[in-house]
Amino acid sequence: MRHPELFSECARRLGRQAVVAAVDVCRRDEGWEVVIEGGQTPTGLDALAWIREASSRGAGEILLTSMDRDGTESGYDRDLLVATRAAVSVPVIASGGAGTVAHLAEAFEAGADGALAASIFHYGTLRIGEVKEALAARGIPVRWGGPGAVMGKGGRRSWA
Repeated sequence: MRHPELFSECARRLGRQAVVAAVDVCRRDEGWEVVIEGGQTPTGLDALAWIREASSRGAGEILLTSMDRDGTESGYDRDLLVATRAAVSVPVIASGGAGTVAHLAEAFEAGADGALAASIFHYGTLRIGEVKEALAARGIPVRWGGPGAVMGKGGRRSWA
């Protein structure tokens, strides 16, 4: 965020498919704000504007974390996912809030191309295999190889 020119430089050298913009956001009255330092420091930047800029500068994927939901296991921020999906054409990976298989499925339904989950696995709430089976049963494409790799819509890979 402090050096947005790095997106362009990395995309030029490595290809945009290798450039991921990890964007941490908090909900505000009028949308979402980019935050840094683990969500402790507000930046004053509108999240959707920053996401559009990152994409236009060469980010080939957006890892979008709702810091309000991170670690809560209360579900992803659906409104944030829908708004982000409408703002950019690059893959969007949902992060922050996964607590159930239904939450993961809802992220895909909201337009996420992939979903990241951590707490549910760290604390043993769910096992990776059972999540993959449940997502596949809902018609969400899953990747069976590798430790935790899950395929999202359009065959784009993500981690669950």
